Order: sequence, then C-alpha cells, then structure tokens
Amino acid sequence: MSHHLPRTGYARMVKRLNKFPQGATPSPLLESILALLCNEREAELLSRLPLLPFTARKAAGAWKTGEAEARKILDDLSSRALLIDLACEDDTVYFLPPPMAGFFEFSLMRVRTDIDQQALSELFHQYINVEEDFVRDLFAAGETRLGRIFVHEPALSPEISSRVLDYERASEVIRSARQIGLGLCYCRHKMSHLGKGCGASMEICMSLNAVADPLIRHGHARKIDAAEGLDLLQKAYDQNLVQFGDNVREGVNFICHCCGCCCEALLAMRRFATLHPVQTTNFVPVPEPGNCRGCGRCAATCPMDAIMLEPDSRERPEKGKIKQIDMDRCLGCGLCVRGCNFAALALQPRGERVLTPVDTAHRVVLMAIERGRLQNLIFDNQAHTSHRAMAAILGAILRLPPVKQLMAGKQMKSRYMERVLALVPLPKGIR
Repeated sequence: MSHHLPRTGYARMVKRLNKFPQGATPSPLLESILALLCNEREAELLSRLPLLPFTARKAAGAWKTGEAEARKILDDLSSRALLIDLACEDDTVYFLPPPMAGFFEFSLMRVRTDIDQQALSELFHQYINVEEDFVRDLFAAGETRLGRIFVHEPALSPEISSRVLDYERASEVIRSARQIGLGLCYCRHKMSHLGKGCGASMEICMSLNAVADPLIRHGHARKIDAAEGLDLLQKAYDQNLVQFGDNVREGVNFICHCCGCCCEALLAMRRFATLHPVQTTNFVPVPEPGNCRGCGRCAATCPMDAIMLEPDSRERPEKGKIKQIDMDRCLGCGLCVRGCNFAALALQPRGERVLTPVDTAHRVVLMAIERGRLQNLIFDNQAHTSHRAMAAILGAILRLPPVKQLMAGKQMKSRYMERVLALVPLPKGIR
C-alpha cells in the first residue's frame, strides 16, 4: 500500500459519500468534521470502498494490499463506528454508513475522549443548523423520506387503536427487535456542548436489530432488553417526546425520542415544512370545538408550533381556543391529543394512507431513483474502470428529462423495483 497518499483524502471521501442516496453536501465544514473523525490516509481508504456491504477480501482488492492488513484496518475503523461490521454467514461484512443516519450520530452516542466532541459539536451545528444545504438535501430531496414519525400510543382511542398497524407502533418495534442498544441522544448531546441543551433525557435513543450489534460490541451503545426499552418509551411519553425512526416497515434500525428544540429532523420540519421533510403518521388531530376550554395546553405541547390559538386576551396570549392547525407542520404524532384534558382534539385517519418502504433495501433504492444515483448502486465496484464507465453512461441517461420523469413515476418504481433490488443485494441482516 502506498505511504505517499495525496492530500485529497477528505475531498475523495466526500465524493464517495455522495454516491449514496443519503449524501453530504461538499463544504469546508464537512472536511473539517471528517478531519476530526479520521486522518487523511483513512479518509483516502474509505473513499475507495464499495457502496454495498463488502468483505475484507474485497477491501484488500480495492486498496491493493493483503487481506490480513485490510481486515486490521477495517476492524479499527469499525471500533470507532466509522464502519459497521456484521457477522454474515461464514464471514464478516462491512459497510460505510452514510453521515446521517450514520456516523455523525455514532460519534456522539457516548462520551468519548479519543475525539474532541466539543469541537465536533460546534462544527455539526454550523454545518447542519446554520448552513442549510445538507439538511435540505437529506430530509427534503425526492419523495421517499429517511425517517418517519410513530403515533403517540397513549393518545389513541380504542376505535382508532384497532386501525394502527404494528409497524406504526414504537412499542411493537421495540418489543419485536432482535437486539436493542441504548445510547446518548446525538442531538441533545451536541446541543449540550453548545450550552443549548434542554432538560429532556439524554440516554434514551435506541439502535435496533442488526445495527445494534456492532454498536454494542464496540461500546458505542449499551445492550438493553425489550422490557427496559418499553420503560424508556414510557419515560419518553411522559416527557412529551416524539418517536422518530427508520422509515421502513421491517428491520427498523433506530428509534429516537425527539424534542422540538434539539432534534435535527424536527428542526428540519420547522425550516422546510412545505417540503414535508419528515414522513408523518397516518393520523391527524381533528378539533372538537364544542369541548375546547381555551387552556392552550395543546399549543404548548405541540413540538412543531403547529397549533394556532385565538388569543384569550393581550394579557394571556398563550391561552385561547384553537383557531387553526398548520397541516404542513403537523406530524400527526398525537401529543396534543393527550395533552388536552377536555377531549377537544381527537386523532382521525388521514384521507390517504402514507406508504412506508418495506425494508432498508427498498428505501435505499427508492431514494436512489429519486435522487438520480441509481447507477452508483448498480455499478458499485468503482475500482473497476468498466463499472465507472457504465455508471457514468447510465447516470447520463437517467438525467435526460423524459427518462428522469419516467423513473420518478410511481408505476415505474413499482414495476421495476424487484428487478432493481435483485441488482442491489444487501445482506439479510440489514434489510
């Protein structure tokens, strides 16, 4: 392996990250973030890795080194949560997760001394909360969303509860998870370094199923059982936190318990509400005007400030009867329903159900089609000149206006999804 790698490792890593549907907008701030997480040589090596899960042997081929040396490097990067390593049949497979949901969060899921978390938090804040390109592209590009909201189960009436599917319930996702890892809330941990943290619980966010195993194994998360997970869910309910998780029906990889003041997803919803950056629930709060007493608790409880009141008086603007609910901002979570003591709000089904991707592979391919990056998944081995050439050709074709419109069509995505998924295989553990 060359010991004289060019000083472009971070730029190449950024380019590699942007081949995946969940990319990262190029910025000097991004390169500064990467410089805190890995050195230039490691960034260069990461830039050469395939998009789809790979073995140490495949990495050795991309790096032109021995398999034993490649495995040593891969295991070190995995121990720092820059890579995810999964036991798969008779070998270990690795993959480079996207920045979000991925190694950005992993870097602050526990207190660490090997990186400067204060400096990292400041850079994250500038890159994500001040600049807007990254968060807009992450949450609002295309139609398929990265994450979705779970309904607030204590707000469900018996009638509506019978219409809520298992995958729409955080309790059922936690109860059925193969493994659960508990870590610090990345968002509130970041904000605490900036002196802006709120009083909500910090150690409450969960990694689930296949992704939980490596995070637990390398000490980035603490293993818990379903009973503790459900206790924490109740704690989140009591603190009026919103459940936000992986936008899939099967194999959910994370559930965060979010506040409106710190959470990246909910802050994105506030900034880009009309673009609907977060997948809402299949329910909406409907006012019952005759029951409203004008206490204002619903508006105070809403994490999105979606409920507007007719002010009681100038002296008490925080109180008053419901005037309007901004449905662009409303998550359909139901916190407002539970917060009302007078049955002045009730959850009702949306007119048209929200469609949720089946699993991770389904969501990734949908996002790739919508964001013009499908060619990168099909021709994944960028170490081969032929793959790079074919990816460039297919990318150019897919960018042609008529083809782009066709690929974006629901019928096209439905008809060819099985074929595309066959071309983009993911290990069973992360589907």
